[in-house]
Amino acid sequence: MTFAWYGHLKLQEERISTSWPLILIILFSWGIALFEYMCQVPANRLGFIGNGGPFSLIQLKVIQEVISLIVFTVITTLLFKGETFHWNHIAACFCLVAAVYLVFLK
Repeated sequence: MTFAWYGHLKLQEERISTSWPLILIILFSWGIALFEYMCQVPANRLGFIGNGGPFSLIQLKVIQEVISLIVFTVITTLLFKGETFHWNHIAACFCLVAAVYLVFLK
């Protein structure tokens, strides 16, 4: 979802989509999101404990959020050169790792 939500900003920055109407940008983002959902929905179905998988719904959500934030950090750092990674971002990443640890405690 990160690229679907923020990728169009890079296209605008590169002057690729500056003349696109908003509806075209929305459709472009929905197209990317559709592909991502086609991966995420089966992963949730297979991973959910109610379907024989190893994870509870809360665990699946925490995993999804951490993956999304990692992908967001990588995309932001690589594609948007004006964005910088500060100490508080690193501290937040450690908090996310702690959240994953805590959600998997029995």
